[in-house]
Amino acid sequence: MDLKELEYVVTIADEGSISRAAEKLYMAQSSLSQFLARYEAELGARLFTRTGGGVRPTGAGEIFVRSAREMLLQYQQVRAELKEADFARSGVIQFGISSFRGGALIPPVLKRFHADYPLVDVIIHEHNTNVLNRKTAAGELDLALVALPPGEKPETSETVLRDEVVLVVNRSHPMMEHVRFDYPHRPWTDLADAAPFEFLLSNPSTVLGGIAEREFEARDMVPLAKNRDLTAAFAMEMACQGLGLAFTYASCAVPRADVEYVSLSREGYFVDLILIFPPNSRRTRSVRALEAMIRDFYRGRIS
Repeated sequence: MDLKELEYVVTIADEGSISRAAEKLYMAQSSLSQFLARYEAELGARLFTRTGGGVRPTGAGEIFVRSAREMLLQYQQVRAELKEADFARSGVIQFGISSFRGGALIPPVLKRFHADYPLVDVIIHEHNTNVLNRKTAAGELDLALVALPPGEKPETSETVLRDEVVLVVNRSHPMMEHVRFDYPHRPWTDLADAAPFEFLLSNPSTVLGGIAEREFEARDMVPLAKNRDLTAAFAMEMACQGLGLAFTYASCAVPRADVEYVSLSREGYFVDLILIFPPNSRRTRSVRALEAMIRDFYRGRIS
């Protein structure tokens, strides 16, 4: 048993498909299938059950995959500790963030980090918050920046800044008749006033989509929406063109002459941007340095 074999099995479990796993591992599907058949024969146990849509772990497979994840995580931690012992200013950081938020927030920090730590490679993993939470918990990421509603902050985390969820409204849209400008923070509206208009929504499984769904339910609203599974970036761009109303984060709002970013109430609706870490992991010097740089860069900011 070697680490590469463990990685093959874990990747098959994560992807739920031998073909997708082979693509991710840069292998031929036939080679990965042959490996799995040979490996199961050596173990004397079936690790996966073949289904019409791919594969899923058997009972024995679930036990094996869980143990394999733990061994891979331990190996990564040992390697990190060895590098730490040498006080190396080099290495690799696996950093997770959503594509939408990452493009708006992280490049200035990475530029500064690269100047101070030119031998440290920061590998970006772009996923939604739910996937980032899972990958961080599994030890696949060294840290991740996620958005969470108030009260959902995990123990192994640190708040970086508060971010506001706002409504994207083209200034020619009839919704502008319900936007108030009597508050110094930003224009605001009662979301209930938007009930007659079409929304451009993200999937409720995402944080932004889930917030929208909860805000509608709190007002007993059934939103008009033909598109309910858009990425946040796509929905925002369509709303900027006046094709509907969309939700976005204030940190991702690009100033435009024809667009207003409107608070959902006079008080606004805020989420916490939080750095999360693998449980029971020892952070390397380079990870601690990136963590501190992100925290310091946004310290005291409220979008």
